[in-house]
Amino acid sequence: MLTVGDRFPQFNVDACVGLGKDGFKKISNDSFKGKWVCYFFYPKDFTFVCPTELVEFGKKIKEFRDRDCELVTGSTDNEFSHQAWRNAHADLKDLPIPMINGARLAFDLGIVHPDANACLRATFLVDPHGVIQFASANPLPVGRSVPEVLRVLDAVQSDELCPCNWQPGQPTLKV
Repeated sequence: MLTVGDRFPQFNVDACVGLGKDGFKKISNDSFKGKWVCYFFYPKDFTFVCPTELVEFGKKIKEFRDRDCELVTGSTDNEFSHQAWRNAHADLKDLPIPMINGARLAFDLGIVHPDANACLRATFLVDPHGVIQFASANPLPVGRSVPEVLRVLDAVQSDELCPCNWQPGQPTLKV
């Protein structure tokens, strides 16, 4: 799995961004030039834990954008599967996050579970220069904490020494 300090791979993929026939577009690294990006991957469409994460990230999109950070999600499923899932799941109909066909990218990132042939619940915070500043992966059945991703984003954007359990507004370490 790629990690902190690695360059995020170049990609150009199809994404589901809406419910109708015009609900698709191409997404690439260039789509987010000069911005932070939080890429979060999930195992499969039409599963049970995954929509809880997608909905929670969607609810927090303003908080990410307030930090100049865009959200992108995806799995090894394609954009048509993503759209069918969004159409079938009431909580996903208004999801404000592009859902990419991330199959190739998942292999490039090293986040494909070898037995399930599906993405781990991997999260990457990538800086405006395309460098990974945070990487984590949860096992398939365990959802991640969106507040923790926001906390880490605040910490890495602070350029300070942030102690254990640091929260925004608390003092950082001075050396």
